[in-house]
Amino acid sequence: MDGNQIMEELSQDIETKYPLLNYEKQIFTDIFENDALLIMAKGLSYNSIVSNLLWVYKDPGNLVLIINSSDHEEKFFSEKFNLSVLPNLGSEREKAYLEGGIYFVSTRILVVDLLKKRVPVTHITGIIVLRAHTVLESCQEAFVLRLFRQNNKTGFIKAFSNSPISFTFGYHQVEKVMRAVFVKELYLWPRFHGLVIKSLKSRQAEVEEIHVSLTPNMLQIQTCLLDIMNYTVKQLKSINRNLDMQEITTENCITKKFHKILQSQLDCVWHQLSNRTKEYIQDLKVLRTLIVNLIHEDSVSFYWLVSKYRTSEYAQVNSGWILLDSAERLFKVARIRVFNGNEFDPEHCPKWKCLNDLLKVEIPEEVKKKNNGSLNNTKVLILCENNKTCFQLNNVLTMGANRYLFYNAFRRDIQITSVSSKYKNLTEEFPTKSDKDGVKDNKDDSNMDEELDEVKSNYMLTLTQAMELNKNTTEDSMFEPISQLANLDLTQLENEKPLICIQTFKQNGNHFSLEQTLEALRPEYIILYQSDVSAVRQIELYECKKKPEEPKSKIYFLIHDKTVEEQSYLTSLRREKQAFEMLIQAKSVMVVPSYQDGRTDEYFNLNVEENESAVNTRKAGGQVSSVAPRVIVDMREFRSDLPALLHRRGINIDPVTIAIGDYILTPDICVERKSISDLIGSLNSGRLYTQCTQMCRNYSRPILLIEFDQNKPFNLQGNFVVSTDISGADIQQKLQLLTIHFPRLKLVWSPSPYATAELFYELKEGRKNPNVDEVVALSGENTADDMNYERYNIVVHDFVQKLPGVTSKNISRIMNRGISLDHLITLTQDQLQEIVENKNEAEIIYSVLHVKAKPVDSDKTKPFGKRKLGGKFKSNK
Repeated sequence: MDGNQIMEELSQDIETKYPLLNYEKQIFTDIFENDALLIMAKGLSYNSIVSNLLWVYKDPGNLVLIINSSDHEEKFFSEKFNLSVLPNLGSEREKAYLEGGIYFVSTRILVVDLLKKRVPVTHITGIIVLRAHTVLESCQEAFVLRLFRQNNKTGFIKAFSNSPISFTFGYHQVEKVMRAVFVKELYLWPRFHGLVIKSLKSRQAEVEEIHVSLTPNMLQIQTCLLDIMNYTVKQLKSINRNLDMQEITTENCITKKFHKILQSQLDCVWHQLSNRTKEYIQDLKVLRTLIVNLIHEDSVSFYWLVSKYRTSEYAQVNSGWILLDSAERLFKVARIRVFNGNEFDPEHCPKWKCLNDLLKVEIPEEVKKKNNGSLNNTKVLILCENNKTCFQLNNVLTMGANRYLFYNAFRRDIQITSVSSKYKNLTEEFPTKSDKDGVKDNKDDSNMDEELDEVKSNYMLTLTQAMELNKNTTEDSMFEPISQLANLDLTQLENEKPLICIQTFKQNGNHFSLEQTLEALRPEYIILYQSDVSAVRQIELYECKKKPEEPKSKIYFLIHDKTVEEQSYLTSLRREKQAFEMLIQAKSVMVVPSYQDGRTDEYFNLNVEENESAVNTRKAGGQVSSVAPRVIVDMREFRSDLPALLHRRGINIDPVTIAIGDYILTPDICVERKSISDLIGSLNSGRLYTQCTQMCRNYSRPILLIEFDQNKPFNLQGNFVVSTDISGADIQQKLQLLTIHFPRLKLVWSPSPYATAELFYELKEGRKNPNVDEVVALSGENTADDMNYERYNIVVHDFVQKLPGVTSKNISRIMNRGISLDHLITLTQDQLQEIVENKNEAEIIYSVLHVKAKPVDSDKTKPFGKRKLGGKFKSNK
């Protein structure tokens, strides 16, 4: 008996609250018994597994926290289990934690609650991490888990991911994620796993692939675009021979992950690339948009899009592809698809005819055979990729193809001088060029981009009785929209009517939308108007989980044969397969330390040693101090990664709402952290001046930390200053003025948060920890008692400090020995020299205090600003 059979027999004995397939039962058993990272193929959702886990732990005696979830995931599980929402107030959240239960919590809030001891850490049953592939993008999740595991050695940690490709970017990515989430086990479940294949084959839907050929014009345009993409890729690689551009190929350029591929390969060296390289990369994105729109958009929309790039303005900013012969053919053929000579006669999308045939002929005939001539209770689901395609199909089915194309040309403001005979009757509904000028200003839909903001991600239609009367009508619409449903609540539908639902694969990014629609609508027929790997697998799962008495669904898979659409689908499958093969290989050679789960203190001790020093030791005068380093951090700073990096570096964090500074390192050192964008904004608004004033009044060593993004260049030039009304020199001049006004203010430049953490660690060495009560007591109005110069009038102190000749060394002498400003003016130069103890400085101060004002012109009859022609302005002495 092989391993799969043993696993299958064991999984059959497991009973769960929510039904699971055999392979899902095996996953549930593994993940329930062990702390692990689970990586599943796209579409093989972990929702059912997480649902059963939550059902097991849903008890007031347990406290289970779920982090890193999307808004859609939180809403889905919260409604399913009727979960409570955590209160906003910290004291109320503390009570909620003590009462137990399951809570979705943001990592920023949870970090603060853990540091403030609001969470009973030792009583946490466990933490569930969703979308684990994103853990390394932000340090917050790893920070939460580190705080949890340091104080709780028994609670579980279970991490889930549905994106295997994300683990292939970077070196040892999966090992890094496993270390970050404190797990030792890795479970991989690709679609080609034996148990998955056997489970999904137990009940399969009837699938009919319909290969639709492109029109000759579309094929010619596709060839032109591929030629241009090949040329651009070759040019890009030829001028960047030293860069690893293995993944930047024409094949990958047409996939959905193209932008992520570009980011992973080039983001870290983006500031080192030439302008020509950046133009090529931008052109590849443009070309990908064009080739996707060729397949998915109608001829009028594609012609309108192409026309935007045939302008002199675009010619000045692109790499030159529009000058190629292929580009000229592209523009020419795109126009031929819309205009027959000068007549408006656009060609239809090839898939429209197939869709009409399915909805008007094939599906109705098949339904009538089953239901004795009745179409009632028939439900058809049409799936497409985005809202634009949903909008397009809804209009084509309700308006008819010709009316939609003419309407599309009108709203996109395409000039039409004459139309073919089939469009003559539509000129009354939509004015042609001669009539457009009079109504153009009143048409809100002339701008397509504004209109598409309101386009919905699903539509509901019903077949009218006209379908039964005339099956062969191709232009007149036989579909009626259902307008009475505001939110398309499927529970309100009349079951008797034959329904057609048009929906995207993911409604506004919601991965649960298709699963929910399938469960609520229970369609007998599903038309995949566009291809998507995840959607295909969700339909497979839906079919397998049907009750035995339910009829099998029939799937129609519309795909353009031998096109970039087919290639993109196949490339997605290949890339996922390669990702799993890479993960399987990595797992086979992976060496996981026994202490990686953090259940022993050995992990944290070694983790600190890797950072080149011990957490709780300091060398001071040859003696080792056991005082743990501590930093006070403003609550608002937990939006950044720096607090998490400081804690990982071995520095304890005190989260407090403080009015002055962002980080208090010692009783003397206060740090105000600024990113580049924040720095520019603060300098322009004057807010930074106020912040520095408060720091200098309350701390003897104020620091302005200017922190750069680790993936961006470490300078003030380039992308940081892009507007014409501001330059890097302006920023530098304002920083110079800042240092003149605040001599004690230190400017510290950091290339990344990681470097900042190291810097703070060095600044802390051998110094005292700050006092939380003293820091909280300070505000923008109050001052510290232990600062010498703060015994004086702040306004007078700031005024004197700005006088020429007054320095940070002699300001204390002047404020101590002087009485008032009036007294200062009465002093002679020799008396000033005795106070400041420097002849030159005393001379400068004396001259400034005793300079004579020059009287203005006494002639009041002269208008302001007027001067004699040919003469010079002279003032009386």
